[in-house]
Amino acid sequence: MKILYVHERFGALAGAEANAFITAQELRGRSHQVGILHGPGTGKNEDAWNSVFSERFELAGDNAARTRAALTAFQPDAVYVHKMADLDVIQSLVNSGLPLVRMVHDHDIYCMRSYKYHYFSRKICTRPASLYCVFGCGACIVKNNGGGFPLKWVSYRAKKREIALNQRFHRMVVVTEYMRDELLRNGFDASRIEIHAPVPRMGDPSLRSTFSDRNLILYAGQIIRGKGVDVLLESLARVKSKFECVILGDGNHKSYCEALSHRLGLDDRVHFKGFIPQEELKSYYRECSVVALSSVWPEPIATIGLEVMRYALPVVAFDAGGIKDWLKDGFNGHLVPWMNRDAFAASLDDLLQNKARARQLGENGLQLVSARYDFPSYIAGLEAMFDRAISESRSCTHPSPPLEGGYSSGHVVTVPA
Repeated sequence: MKILYVHERFGALAGAEANAFITAQELRGRSHQVGILHGPGTGKNEDAWNSVFSERFELAGDNAARTRAALTAFQPDAVYVHKMADLDVIQSLVNSGLPLVRMVHDHDIYCMRSYKYHYFSRKICTRPASLYCVFGCGACIVKNNGGGFPLKWVSYRAKKREIALNQRFHRMVVVTEYMRDELLRNGFDASRIEIHAPVPRMGDPSLRSTFSDRNLILYAGQIIRGKGVDVLLESLARVKSKFECVILGDGNHKSYCEALSHRLGLDDRVHFKGFIPQEELKSYYRECSVVALSSVWPEPIATIGLEVMRYALPVVAFDAGGIKDWLKDGFNGHLVPWMNRDAFAASLDDLLQNKARARQLGENGLQLVSARYDFPSYIAGLEAMFDRAISESRSCTHPSPPLEGGYSSGHVVTVPA
């Protein structure tokens, strides 16, 4: 089959790009032809992307016309949209009548702020997109990351149009039950939602932590406000056990967190190491007793948790978003009530003081991730989904929902990863 990927960037950057690249690489390896309609290049790993995508179409200028031209030139059997906010592109795809599949990486489609929690209170939002977003949340004014004036305006009308256009896709692919429920909350057709959880990098089967008396707590990820590193530090100040915490990663909240660590008297126990290459993580995994995942925004899935489970490491995390899909309290770690610093500290103490328990929870996590997140099954599941979408489109047995209104009754297709 011929699949046209659509994505706002070209090249390596973050999780969305990694998923687009690896799935395209594997589908091509299974004799499918993959092309891409894309935005600006990232300057990273673009040669590899060029080798995977047989035909490439760049968006620039009249994006509606360029989209139509790409569809005419490539003649895809299906279109696979990743991150794409340009409504001219989405409208042109909907108008094409082709089978459309959307990978929902985050909350961009239905949240004007894109991260589903209030900037000031940090409280997780459980509302669908509505006028409350404008008058109650103030989400029409957001941070401008594009330079110039620090704030920018987001149109509520445009967001509702974006939701309506995406409701007409033949499949919406989500990574957790939590993300499925967010789509349902926003009026998407239940029978068009499929869960295909991404598969983390394979672990080194020979690597196991020593769970040494070093009592190493590891955090690895971005240091931005939603990741809750400041809340982690406040929790660490309550830990009773002797410990060392290594924080890996960078971000715009790092300097604040470093100052907070100093104020909390954690300088001798908490070390900010910055970004390190993936291969160097293994040296920390060998000594780690527990991985702390402190996100306070509703994570779609938090793939770092799946990754560290490949190394039989237990996880302590706040119950935020889709984390509870894979973190089972008392089985492969501790799922802590949201923002409860005392409970987070107590959970860390539990694993630092009982290494046999920590080791067993880590082994449980390895068994879970090995059974549920199998890469060949993941790719086969995507192939089957494309086949269903194409078949339904050709037989016209799955009419598009109206542009406005609720979702129809139906079943949620959950595909094991």
